Amino acid sequence: MSATVSDYLVYRLIQWGVRRVYGYPGDGINGVMGALRRSSEMQFVQVRHEEMAAFAACAHAKFTGEVGVCMATSGPGAVHLLNGLYDAKLDHQPVVAIVGQQARTALGGHYQQEVDLTSLFKDVASEYVTMVTAPSAIRHALDRAVRIARCERTVTCLVLPNDLQELPYEPPARKHGTVHSSVGYASPRVIPQDADLRRAAEVLNAGKKVAMLVGAGAMNAEVEVLEVADRLGAGVAKALLGKTVLPDALPFVTGSIGLLGTKPSWDLMQDCDTLLMVGTSFPYSEFLPPEGQARGVQVDLDGRMLSIRYPMEVGLVGDAKETLRALLPLLKRKEDRSWREGVEKGVARWWKVLEARAMNDANPLNPQRVFWELSPKLPADVILTADSGSSTNWFARDLKVRQGMMASLSGNLATMGCGVPYALGAKFAFPHRPVLAVVGDGAMQMNGNAELITVAKYWKEWKDPRLIVLVLNNRDLGQVTWEQRAMAGDPKYAASQELPDFPYAKYAESLGLKGIRVDRPDRLAAAWDEALAADRPVVFEAYVDPDVPPLPPHITVEQAKMFASAVVKGDPDAGGFLKQSMKDMVENLLPHKGNKS
Repeated sequence: MSATVSDYLVYRLIQWGVRRVYGYPGDGINGVMGALRRSSEMQFVQVRHEEMAAFAACAHAKFTGEVGVCMATSGPGAVHLLNGLYDAKLDHQPVVAIVGQQARTALGGHYQQEVDLTSLFKDVASEYVTMVTAPSAIRHALDRAVRIARCERTVTCLVLPNDLQELPYEPPARKHGTVHSSVGYASPRVIPQDADLRRAAEVLNAGKKVAMLVGAGAMNAEVEVLEVADRLGAGVAKALLGKTVLPDALPFVTGSIGLLGTKPSWDLMQDCDTLLMVGTSFPYSEFLPPEGQARGVQVDLDGRMLSIRYPMEVGLVGDAKETLRALLPLLKRKEDRSWREGVEKGVARWWKVLEARAMNDANPLNPQRVFWELSPKLPADVILTADSGSSTNWFARDLKVRQGMMASLSGNLATMGCGVPYALGAKFAFPHRPVLAVVGDGAMQMNGNAELITVAKYWKEWKDPRLIVLVLNNRDLGQVTWEQRAMAGDPKYAASQELPDFPYAKYAESLGLKGIRVDRPDRLAAAWDEALAADRPVVFEAYVDPDVPPLPPHITVEQAKMFASAVVKGDPDAGGFLKQSMKDMVENLLPHKGNKS
């Protein structure tokens, strides 16, 4: 039997080093499913929904640096991929989407499930989307899709009509109008011009109070970031996607930045006279230095991302590791370490504040304490994933990452529902490492509960069976609730914000997984030990207080006015959240000396 177009597609993916495809079947992609069945080298991971396939492929790309591949049938299946693909695009991850289409003879005939897929995907896969219409074209179409995804760190898409998938593969003929491609891509060494490096060094050497902000683009440059920070006597803040660039135990690392950030990061940016941004497109300018206060240098592999967050004096297009390595010989060590010492004092005090906040009483359980108790127990090689919501605040602030850990979340899209499928992608990529997902109850109800079925389906294949899903059950879409109060001045709108209670731990048990439910602070430490020692995946359900506020690092006058407005307008939970807010604000001033009642 001769190889079909689909057989060749799978063969070529394997040549590119791909060994796993995430997806969901359907008749629009049956030919490819048949080829996957016939292959002994390619694994198909069946998720519960195509969006989850795209999330898992994005996570694979984030944690491995390889291209992630997801697959969907025509029409509705293809549409379902979009959110996860936008997550990959906005976080600059190489993902290839392979989608089915109706037969070529039916296209344009208002056929069932006929959607103009090249138009649908032309934004999310703006660098490359094509429909393959001849058997010999599959070779160059796939080669270009993978190569462009890797080169541009973006999403690409192949559209395959279902009748084409079953046709015999034909190599391109040696004649006019054909394309002859090959496998292979090597990332270039990208370093700025010497003159630009010297200009950057002049700015950085002149600064007396240097702040650094690092993101995902600096993930493989830990040594160089440390050396530059030491040379400049700088404090280092981290964008959320750069949480694991440096360990949190370092005294000059101020932690996350922004609404979910820390006070030391806020102080660092408000007081610095020089800003060095490396591999980050952190979007919120109000958390960077006031314009004109600091001179700026930015390093980014993508020149399009330079000088769009803060007016930079020098923008350097280059790989973070290579650029910092080239910059280091030009930097002078700052002998006056008073700026660094001040940063370190602020960081030390902040950790005391976080501990004090975590130990405040709540009804029934303080979510901050859930994370505080977990932090020292994290396995050295854990991979952390986080969803979007109020749980992200505690992930950002309270978990101390150590060297060797990995972590990610939906950074620029900040979509709900990615936490569990991200964990799934991490677990398949690294089946020998423990994985822990941090998820709010809203995201768990949106996507996580369904994807636990996928976990139950596959977990016995993993060398280390530990995949822990921490669910913060507060019966509230908390992040939006607090945004309504602090940004719009509106009281909580129960119809939109309150969630039905759900027995997450019991549900996990019904799937053959382990479920742990905690609603008392004195049970937390032992419960975490139990979860981390389990012989199967675990759902750790923390029944937490929705009134514990995710306080920003700095409360503006406008935010205070809006907050007061929400109270005056009759927020139904005002009594609870005012009490909890006062407790945490007292700890800002007098850590461990506030009223615990």
